[in-house]
Amino acid sequence: MGNPDAPIKLIEFGSITCSHCAEFAESSVPELAETFVSSGRVSFEFRNFVRDPIDITAAQLVRCAPPEAFFALTDQVMAFQPAMFENWQKAGEAQLKAIDSLPVEQRGLGIAQTAGLIDFFATRGISRDQAATCLANPAKAQELARSTEAQAKQYDITGT
Repeated sequence: MGNPDAPIKLIEFGSITCSHCAEFAESSVPELAETFVSSGRVSFEFRNFVRDPIDITAAQLVRCAPPEAFFALTDQVMAFQPAMFENWQKAGEAQLKAIDSLPVEQRGLGIAQTAGLIDFFATRGISRDQAATCLANPAKAQELARSTEAQAKQYDITGT
């Protein structure tokens, strides 16, 4: 976000399922964008630091949209955390085991449906079919996980 040649570059290593990251997105990112990024003094980059299957799934769905929607969708899905977690907890052990036993290319869709992410993203322009296509690529999920591991090692990151 912002001028790539800005003298200050801020990188957030954040997780869509991290409550502190969601709080930062709600309380600090708007001021950061309006005051510092829009002035050209700061460029802001968000890098997914995925922590769990819901996180990876949500990050994949954000990437189903055009790149210019990335920041808005990331912030919106973070604000959806309470409902997402409530949906997941309501699922029950049998449903969660069933998701785990799905073929790898179907697990993301199972996770997304259970967490309420399919409906959430549908209201933001990502159809069920588009979401299913995005989530049917386990290589993209693995790429997000590998990126997190590499960043953790490179920058000595132990958490969000």
